[in-house]
Amino acid sequence: MPYRRLPNTDQARYRALKTAIGKALNQDFNNQIVSFSTLHNAESYLNIFEKQMRQYQQTLERQVNANKHYQQIVHNARMYISHFIKVFNLTVIRGEIKKKYKRLYQLDPDSNTVPDLGTEAALLKWGKAIIDGEGERVRNGGMPIYNPVIAKVKIHFDTFKEYKMSQKLHQQATNRNLEELAALRKQGDELILDIWNQIETKFKDEPPYTRVEKCKKYGVVYYYRKGEKELTPEDDLVKTI
Repeated sequence: MPYRRLPNTDQARYRALKTAIGKALNQDFNNQIVSFSTLHNAESYLNIFEKQMRQYQQTLERQVNANKHYQQIVHNARMYISHFIKVFNLTVIRGEIKKKYKRLYQLDPDSNTVPDLGTEAALLKWGKAIIDGEGERVRNGGMPIYNPVIAKVKIHFDTFKEYKMSQKLHQQATNRNLEELAALRKQGDELILDIWNQIETKFKDEPPYTRVEKCKKYGVVYYYRKGEKELTPEDDLVKTI
């Protein structure tokens, strides 16, 4: 005999309840497949569950769409910070700026490599370091770096920080809705289990193939074990004989 298994995705939970409710609503009062009190609870739950699924999907889509733009913002910030450090290093190599001033930027005076900017944490660190360093050096009488000017770097750096916070808020909203959706799953599984038990109880005296087919019409999901023979109408005839 095939075995049943509770749904393991939100969409599958939704389909199982929707099918059972839709089918059982047409039942005769004197021939109930699923009790009316259970149906009422299932309908109330399904409305809440559907709303929460939709809300989670909407916040997830907003996060994904915002992230596409955010990645471009990150790219721009990384490009400008990297380019500024490269140009600054060249001015030091040419002797236009003494290498001791590299310490103002938290850069190694004896190295002309660009720090690793592969992470957002690194962008935050080095963006602030070069903006602060350039500001202090210029205030002390130094000539500003051009192409790019630090003001241009700061615009992209500030935009990056702003969008980073915005993206964090999107993530928090998505996670909050996901947690609320997850909290509803246990109640949904309990309802589905109760409904399926009532359905199987109603058809328990039917022959095997007919019993399974009738239960499936109410949304019960069955699985066959590996190598197990699937039921056919002939199995009902064998039992009858």
